[in-house]
Amino acid sequence: MAEHPAYPVGLRLTGRRVVVLGGGQVAGRRLPALIAAGADILLVSPRATPSVEAMADAGEITWERRPYAEGDLADAWYALIATSDPEANTQASAEAEAHRVWCVRSDNADAATAWTPATGHSEGVTVAVLTSRAEGRDPRHTAAIRDAVVEGLRDGTLVAPHHRTRTPGVALVGGGPGDPDLITVRGRRLLAEADVVIADRLGPRDLLAELPPHVEVIDAAKIPYGRFMAQEAINNALIEHAKQGKSVVRLKGGDPYVFGRGMEELQALAEAGIPCTVVPGISSSISVPGAAGIPVTHRGVAHEFTVVSGHVAPDDERSLVDWASLARLTGTLVILMGVDKIGRIAETLVAHGKPADTPVALVQEGTTAAQRRVDATLATVAETVRTQDVKPPAVIVIGEVVTVGVEASASGLPKTPSNPESEWDPSNPG
Repeated sequence: MAEHPAYPVGLRLTGRRVVVLGGGQVAGRRLPALIAAGADILLVSPRATPSVEAMADAGEITWERRPYAEGDLADAWYALIATSDPEANTQASAEAEAHRVWCVRSDNADAATAWTPATGHSEGVTVAVLTSRAEGRDPRHTAAIRDAVVEGLRDGTLVAPHHRTRTPGVALVGGGPGDPDLITVRGRRLLAEADVVIADRLGPRDLLAELPPHVEVIDAAKIPYGRFMAQEAINNALIEHAKQGKSVVRLKGGDPYVFGRGMEELQALAEAGIPCTVVPGISSSISVPGAAGIPVTHRGVAHEFTVVSGHVAPDDERSLVDWASLARLTGTLVILMGVDKIGRIAETLVAHGKPADTPVALVQEGTTAAQRRVDATLATVAETVRTQDVKPPAVIVIGEVVTVGVEASASGLPKTPSNPESEWDPSNPG
């Protein structure tokens, strides 16, 4: 007899009893969605994985530490059977059938009365994919279809023009360090919905080519010592276009609030009564060193890292940086916008006690196809910048972590610190 397709339906489980049998990996994957649905969850299992146990400890589920027993499903609306005991699974499945409880079985989908679809979410939309034929019921296939649909919804490629979501106002979007793949999912979706994009030079420029022809792109590039769009003009452009009912994206490099003047723009919009959404971005202070093989922290080497703007020299009266204190730190120092000031910065750090042989790395055009890394020390960095013609944008990393990546790449093995601290557990680096 030909198999009939499954009938898709969404279950409303808020406050309703759901019974999960088995506390292993299947439960660990399925429980978060059941918790999010507001279900009253009873877990029956002698043991559980650490993640499942943590859900019980947090009060998100009720855990009875015992095997399945007849009657466990009597008051359930929905059941997930995922024990390692085939006989218990069969008995529980029979009980679910007797009580007309929709039941999913992890060990035998054909013996179940319900299947769990491959699901994904995008801005209030849930995508659920089920295969229709038993011989083609490949979870990898359904997951791939789900991922393709969800990605299309997130980046806007699956939204029909007349159904396109448009929210008047401004979004301050951190575009990341330059690689277009490093913008957040939400940032990319907002770009796809925009009427106007005001973009920085350091933002992911390749994404602008994906915008539809009707989208107005305004160049807000602040080229060092060259043409620039004054901040006030940028603020006015944001306000003007938003007041026309347009969806405006201010596409910024890195994160809007890490030396990005994002708060100035937010304040101007607030004063004008313009709604604004802030989308954090991956900061170049962390991502660019990482892309060049440099960890900003490393066990036994650095317990802290400090991010500093180098656009103002240490001897400039406008400087707000306590360079003397920075020189005494033993961790990592990351300097942004400091290529042309690095000579004076290095001199100041050495003058306040930082060893002249402290390693320095300069990573130019990080995460892009033009990325290059130049290494030096505090004593040689000024001359190195000149002879190697290092140009902005470049992230400067100062500290012993600079050598960690080099040694690891040379040996093919992680570097083991000479003085690992007992209080830092490598199995729990967070």
